[in-house]
Amino acid sequence: MERVRTAVTIRDVAREAQVHPGTVSRALNEQTRTLVNPETAERVLQVAERLGYRPNRIARGLKTNRTYTIGVLIPDITNPLFPPILRGIEDRLLDEGYTALVVNTDNDPVRERTHVEAMRARQVDGFISATARLDRELLDEVGAADVPLVLVNRSLEDGSVPAVTVDDRQAIKLAVDHVVGLGHSRIGHVAGPQNLSTGHRRYQGFKEAMAAAGLPVSEDSVRFCRTFTEEEGARACAELLDASGGELTAIVAGNDLLAIGCYDVLEERGLSCPGYLSIVGYNDMPFVDRLRPPLTTVHVPQREIGAVAADLVLQLQGGPIEGLDEILLDPELVVRESTGPPRG
Repeated sequence: MERVRTAVTIRDVAREAQVHPGTVSRALNEQTRTLVNPETAERVLQVAERLGYRPNRIARGLKTNRTYTIGVLIPDITNPLFPPILRGIEDRLLDEGYTALVVNTDNDPVRERTHVEAMRARQVDGFISATARLDRELLDEVGAADVPLVLVNRSLEDGSVPAVTVDDRQAIKLAVDHVVGLGHSRIGHVAGPQNLSTGHRRYQGFKEAMAAAGLPVSEDSVRFCRTFTEEEGARACAELLDASGGELTAIVAGNDLLAIGCYDVLEERGLSCPGYLSIVGYNDMPFVDRLRPPLTTVHVPQREIGAVAADLVLQLQGGPIEGLDEILLDPELVVRESTGPPRG
């Protein structure tokens, strides 16, 4: 009869390495390994690897009153922006023995609340959220429960919740300055949803950059989208082209998906990019360099954003960090073939 294999315990490792179980525990923990003689620590690590020891996270959680899980809320898992962010989050959490519980909210407030309540019932040790709308009720509830919360690729104007993002205003300024430098003066903006910090800040950045360049922003030069989707980008672009009477020569889009929607309109109308209209996106999503023409866009360090957010939520396990409101990472303009001098 085949013997049932049982999990290797700290006591098994201690017996084989001929040390006390407490020594094994300290040697296996990177934060306490320096308390153990280096030769002893190395022997413990070799024995643990040879025996196939795996930490018992349930027992570990009982001792520390933690579950070693972090809830991650994503508004649209099909958006190519988010997989690199998730990869950064998961890699950093894994380094510290944590697991990410990822949920997709579809930007639906009811679904978001259901997921948050389910993860709170599972006693996650913190939240990373990319779904922060400018209404704050749910965020306030999480904060009141003393559960660490970090926003990623989103932020609140009052800085009341720690956030990791890029400087949206500076990023849009890079885009506006680029097309102005090419000679454009009739520049439109396909803006994202104004109930999202990303859409709102990029719109504000567009107005500021245009004013700095001495260019007006009229009602006919901006259209607001309800969602960050290709369909909304196409609708807004078509309205801008119609409203401008053919004078518009460049569009700065609130993100890459909206920019792709602009591509669709130009194709339908038999117009060229950048010959008729220059287009700039935002995010530098995977594969936008393979569009025809390749998209000029603002590069966002997506994986780094995820890693920094994960690192921050781990730091907050020790309590609030005084003076911390937002970590801004630097954007970078990537010039490709969708922008050129204005026609004529």
